[in-house]
Amino acid sequence: MRVSRLSRALGAIILGITFALPAAAQEGSSLSRLVDQWIASPHGDYSSESFTHWNEDGAVPVNCAACHSGPGFSDFLGADGSAAGVVDHPAPINAPVDCAACHTSAAETLDTVSFPSGVTMSGLGSSAICSVCHQGRQSTDSVEAALEGKADDTVDPELGFLNIHYAASAATLMGSDARGGYQYPGKSYAGRFMHVPSANTCTTCHEPHTTEVATEGCVACHQGIEELSDIRTRHADFDGDGDTAEGIHGEIMTLHGILAERITAYAADVAGTPIIYDSHAYPYYFTDTDGDGTVDDGEAAYPNRYQSWTPRLLRAAYNYQVVAKDPGGYSHNPQYFLQLLYDSIEDLSAQLGVETGALTRP
Repeated sequence: MRVSRLSRALGAIILGITFALPAAAQEGSSLSRLVDQWIASPHGDYSSESFTHWNEDGAVPVNCAACHSGPGFSDFLGADGSAAGVVDHPAPINAPVDCAACHTSAAETLDTVSFPSGVTMSGLGSSAICSVCHQGRQSTDSVEAALEGKADDTVDPELGFLNIHYAASAATLMGSDARGGYQYPGKSYAGRFMHVPSANTCTTCHEPHTTEVATEGCVACHQGIEELSDIRTRHADFDGDGDTAEGIHGEIMTLHGILAERITAYAADVAGTPIIYDSHAYPYYFTDTDGDGTVDDGEAAYPNRYQSWTPRLLRAAYNYQVVAKDPGGYSHNPQYFLQLLYDSIEDLSAQLGVETGALTRP
């Protein structure tokens, strides 16, 4: 099955290339190298949970197929002759995002993408293909809709956690323009993160077949760093720890940790039920049954999911997850992440009667 799909994918590429006979061997070698890179990448990983989760069901459902099946992606783009912007039927299992998914005229000319907030972003160029699947599945708007008419600090058994989904880097990149994070009313937020012209799209920072970060351009400008996470261009002490030499990633992670502490305190003191978080177990937030602050055996299970949500707690927990699920957010849009974290901390702290101390909002 794997070989046949790969053959079809390669065929789609080769049909679009006119080989000059003397260069055929060289072109074939280059194509083979690209295929090897793709197979070793997350997008080509046949064993990944992203592409095997539905194996027992026999098909990828329509609401997941656009991003979890190569044929489903082609269906969504209308590259298979169907209507664009919708998946018409369940997609095959064990079918990663392959060559044929991205190398079609529908994919290569895509320039406009709609985000979960309902905002349509245009002029995306080569980032458009990536933005289809890396936009998340929730937004400020869906959080607001779920909480409409509910008292901020009253536990509501009808509420459940809203998950941004995984690797929503396009939503991070677009910031307030796409409203991927929960944006508190009355606050201003950074829009699309504009880097230098030579590093302003997904595929100029990530090698498109391996998805690895192309670091050469980064270190050329940000000299003297040991890791990309050491980079910072804003020098305020946002997390209040007195260290302005650490990378902006460090500032974000400290604020992320502070938010976790505030979520824990609010859940226990205001919502009345202790909470714990497990980044690898759906739906991520669970009841801390013994109140020890750690995830013990059996606690990170769906029946024990956290069910004492208040609107204030849900907003903050949503933003915590937004940051947690985009580990590259420090480079995708650091200011947006810092703002989301600060505002979430501030909102919970006010209700807890806790000072935000030396924290600084960018």
